[in-house]
Amino acid sequence: MSLYRIGVDVGGTNTDAAILDITAANTAGRGVLASYKASTTPDITTGIEAAIRAVIQSSAVDQNRVLSVTIGTTHFINALVEADTRRLSKVAVVRLCGPFTRQIPPFSDFPSGLHRILDGGVYYLDGGLEIDGREIAPLDHEQIRQTTRDIVASGVKSVALVGIFSPLDHSGMHEETCKRIMLEEAPGLDVVCSHDIGPPGLLERENATILNAAILKTAHKVTRGFKTAMARLKLACPLYLSQNDGTLIDADAAAEFPIKTFASGPTNSMTGAAFLAGLDQTKTTTTDTTDSEGEKGLEPQVLVVDIGGTTTDVCALLPSGFPRQAPGFVEVGGVRTAFSMPEVVSIGLGGGSKVKTNSEFGDVTVGPGSVGHFLTEQARVFGGSTLTATDIVVASGKAELGDASLIRDIPSSTINEARQRIKKMLEGVIEQMKVSAAPVHVLLVGGGALLVTDNLDGVEKCIQPIHQGAANAVGAAIGKVSGEVDIIEILEGRDEKTVVAATCQKAIDLAIQKGATAEDVRVVEVNKMPLQYVDNGAMRIQVRAVGKLSVPESPEFSHESMTPIEDEEQEDEAQKEGVPDALQPTTKPSLQVDLETYRPDVRGGAWYVSEVDLELISTGCGVLGTGGGGPTHHEFLKSLHVLRNSEPGKMRVISPSSLADTDNVCFGSWYGTPSVINERIAGGSEIPSGIDAVRKILGDVPLHGVFIDEIGGGNGLSVFPTGVHYDIPVVDGDAMGRAYPTMYQATLSVYGHPLTPCALSDARGNVSVVMSSDTPVRLERFLRTAAVELGLGCAVCARPLPGSAVKSHGVPNTLSQAWYLGRAVHMARRKKSSYVDAIASISKATSDFDVCAGKLLFTGKIIDVRRFVGGGYTMGSVLIAPLAEEDRDSDTQSTVLADRHMLIPFQNEYLYAALTDAEGSEHGQQEVLCTVPDLISILGQDGEAIGSQDLRYGLRVNVIALPAHPLWKTEKGMLVGGTKAFGLSMPFVGVGEYTEPRSVIEEYGV
Repeated sequence: MSLYRIGVDVGGTNTDAAILDITAANTAGRGVLASYKASTTPDITTGIEAAIRAVIQSSAVDQNRVLSVTIGTTHFINALVEADTRRLSKVAVVRLCGPFTRQIPPFSDFPSGLHRILDGGVYYLDGGLEIDGREIAPLDHEQIRQTTRDIVASGVKSVALVGIFSPLDHSGMHEETCKRIMLEEAPGLDVVCSHDIGPPGLLERENATILNAAILKTAHKVTRGFKTAMARLKLACPLYLSQNDGTLIDADAAAEFPIKTFASGPTNSMTGAAFLAGLDQTKTTTTDTTDSEGEKGLEPQVLVVDIGGTTTDVCALLPSGFPRQAPGFVEVGGVRTAFSMPEVVSIGLGGGSKVKTNSEFGDVTVGPGSVGHFLTEQARVFGGSTLTATDIVVASGKAELGDASLIRDIPSSTINEARQRIKKMLEGVIEQMKVSAAPVHVLLVGGGALLVTDNLDGVEKCIQPIHQGAANAVGAAIGKVSGEVDIIEILEGRDEKTVVAATCQKAIDLAIQKGATAEDVRVVEVNKMPLQYVDNGAMRIQVRAVGKLSVPESPEFSHESMTPIEDEEQEDEAQKEGVPDALQPTTKPSLQVDLETYRPDVRGGAWYVSEVDLELISTGCGVLGTGGGGPTHHEFLKSLHVLRNSEPGKMRVISPSSLADTDNVCFGSWYGTPSVINERIAGGSEIPSGIDAVRKILGDVPLHGVFIDEIGGGNGLSVFPTGVHYDIPVVDGDAMGRAYPTMYQATLSVYGHPLTPCALSDARGNVSVVMSSDTPVRLERFLRTAAVELGLGCAVCARPLPGSAVKSHGVPNTLSQAWYLGRAVHMARRKKSSYVDAIASISKATSDFDVCAGKLLFTGKIIDVRRFVGGGYTMGSVLIAPLAEEDRDSDTQSTVLADRHMLIPFQNEYLYAALTDAEGSEHGQQEVLCTVPDLISILGQDGEAIGSQDLRYGLRVNVIALPAHPLWKTEKGMLVGGTKAFGLSMPFVGVGEYTEPRSVIEEYGV
């Protein structure tokens, strides 16, 4: 007895549909009975209805035996991308946070116009959880009721409810309880809980929750339209929508969580291709970040290569059949969010790519320019005048299209060179997307697949699936149901395997609850990430289980169609009500200036910091973080918020030489684990509370400046709000010249300047002070113990020191150094040139940098990452393979040795860099190029630093090294910050003489 599923995928250009007989899925045709393709109509609902009707008529099936219809569409998100005020609602943001999170208010990184359209007020309420499940503060029911009344009075009807660590609140004790109270008070509100939307990482989860709430009204309307279309088609089966990760969500749930469906197209194409090629056998894969990520295995890796008219998109399929997910963040309508999205790399190669011959040198180029969908008009084989990649394939006799007689005059040398260029381009992007050293199988899909005319080096097998033109619709039709669990567990005293097994079972049970077939559900992904700076075995565990949509054992088919819903008036697309600055970014001020002519505001010996300066410093601090120090984005937002809301001139920087010897310079930075600091965002009072506590002990000493504890990572920017709070300048320098994992690994401590009394403080008013300690190591232990009680996200404030100490034993001009590094990266990005060249003028003799002393050590691709936990730190190593000569970004990089691999061990920060063999042997044939205390930084293709927690297989990187300050090169300095401090029995290897960084104040002073 045949049973059918229908899939529809709505793209910006085409709408595709397919109907499958699931009882024939194992036949040669994979059960595909009919497919349909047509241009997407302005009225998307009508287009979907036409597509479904077409495949039903073409296949001549009994539509009463259709089990489900699944739609993949971008329709919900269009209102955001277009900033159409008719389809967006104002959103009130309610944070359950107690005294925390004020330092980065909601909407902080929204584009200007979108912020104005959506901002429906911000409310901070009691509530929220610590990372270990303790309450920050209990819910105040009357406070919630009064807030609800205030929201209703303001006329706002949509609410984004965001509780600290709510994704770990599986009992719903805070967000769900708060939602229930709000709806009791005002049943007409639309309340979206953030734990339903995203994982830990408060700002990104909140942003997505706001966007979801903003398009709820539109989502409900569109979903009703889909149901109306189903009724008109006389289909009574369930309706599903494709989610971004390729799994299904029923239509009613999609109407409540439309943000989860905005970009399902690429995933549908990839999973559909895998199914059509017969690779849909579900397997278990574990991405365990405590073990090796680059193991060689016998199982082939599968890459989907989708060649269109203009671009080629490549995605890696995991053994589960789902695409490999992109790390980091996804921008939706210009807003930073954290969604699971396929990692897709695109190059400018397609069937319509223009082929050009350089008349001077005779070399042939293919793309990135393309005739696109005008191929049948402009390509020479169709009577046009433009030579395209399709013409080359036809001229070489590898395809029959158009009129081959029109291209007989193409020289054979041009044909051969163009074919070789196409081959090299495909081989390059495939190499870039490889996820392991296993053999590669390529699935070729798309109308431009005919470009593959030769065997590709490094590819064991090329497969062109049947019905590949309908892969995206097939992917929608076969979508699976998922259950996901994302939890942080304290493993101290517990068996890790037992904890992980229990988490896997939760994910399986959740998938079954959502409609998956119990016998088919498999765990397809397990991620285990130890938390940094935590010594109680805390680990974040993410488990994903998927299974096929269940089929009733004895399906009872209704012969009565759904009752049509009364048609709603369709919105006229020509009447969109947008705003001109809707997508104007507010967190990328450098885009509004010419960086080559931009001059910082330096007057009277003071550098008055601008928004542009903060952005450049943020990038530079990442480079100086040497793998640790935590991300800089949140600290950048905090400083940006303070700058925009303070009196002009309060945020300023002075040179260390401007300090009198007797001036008092204070300290204050963040202390704990990034996993907490990025979720339980600071309230803003922490650092001043700690500084005031220490000052009180010392007799309320006056303050004349604030000095940075560590320039590397987020702490490099943490001083700016402090300087504004006290109206004192930030001193251009820091106590490390980089990032280190402990408080006492600072030059000031190394040379005998006291750290105590030292305060640890949080936003609740808790202050713990260590009056004295016999050793700096014991002080660190005291602080770590107190930090656990305070939730592992607090401020640490050491004793203020005199200006003479800062001038004699601080590392000078490191803020300036960060600014110059950031400017170099951003200028290169603007010009689309090599950021390594921008930072460095690499000479064959010395390889010295222009911006500061240093060297490029290596250019390559990460092929292995190993991690484990020790002493509260994330430890491990990364192995980088050299790139082939033609894959390098710049001729200047050819001076770097390319015949060996590079191994870089880390303990949060990178410890040393050594040339080694392809296995990454830590003993034997190593040639150490650089060790701590010199700085080793790994930079991605965009020039931004990659922290040790973000390393993964396949990233193309540059490794640079910078000399540490001479204060670290003495016997005292090496004992605390050198190789012995990290348990390494190797001598120090440096990368050249240290030169003091250029000073922004000296260079731009007037």
